[in-house]
Amino acid sequence: MPRLEFFFDCSSPWTYLAFSRVRRFAHAEHVDFVWRPILVGGVFNAVNQQVYDKRAKPDPRQAAYYRKDLQDWARYCGIRIGQPEVFPVRAVEAMRGAVYALQQGSIEDYASAVFEAYWGELQDISKPDVLEAICRKVGLDAGRFFEAIAADAAKDQLRRNTDELIERGGFGSPTFFVDESDMYFGNDRMPLLEAALSDRSRGDGASQRDASVG
Repeated sequence: MPRLEFFFDCSSPWTYLAFSRVRRFAHAEHVDFVWRPILVGGVFNAVNQQVYDKRAKPDPRQAAYYRKDLQDWARYCGIRIGQPEVFPVRAVEAMRGAVYALQQGSIEDYASAVFEAYWGELQDISKPDVLEAICRKVGLDAGRFFEAIAADAAKDQLRRNTDELIERGGFGSPTFFVDESDMYFGNDRMPLLEAALSDRSRGDGASQRDASVG
């Protein structure tokens, strides 16, 4: 059974697109699916600071196409992606919350609610009242939620996930790993990811991939 790890941060619209497509593997009997919440700002700060330069000085043609491309993908995936007033957003509490939700067995519902609140409803997910409403929506106890995201355990786990992604060669969100070392970055790599999973499910993916590299 192939192992699929999904490193994600809910503050990324492209990750929302990927989430809407990859979540089906969380329920697939032939895939060992692993949710890995990260803080993408920590990744950018460490290994991909050019993201900030592009935001500060965007090329108008690329920016116009970026907006069109994002909406084309949103329609294709059947989700809403707007333009939040607060972008980029402070997502550290929301992503610590993802660590807690994962421990509580509610990660998929929680991540879906955070994505929709930020990208669909254009709410500021750094605000405690927004996170509290998300907790109510997905059945998490808000008091325990806020205690957990303020504690060292959630902080440390989120940091470890983020550092691990960097150590394994990642540079953004979404990032996927198939069987530990086969990395795919971005929503648009989903067809390649699906092909890799299909190959491994048949038992011939690793040998074919090694032969193509060697």
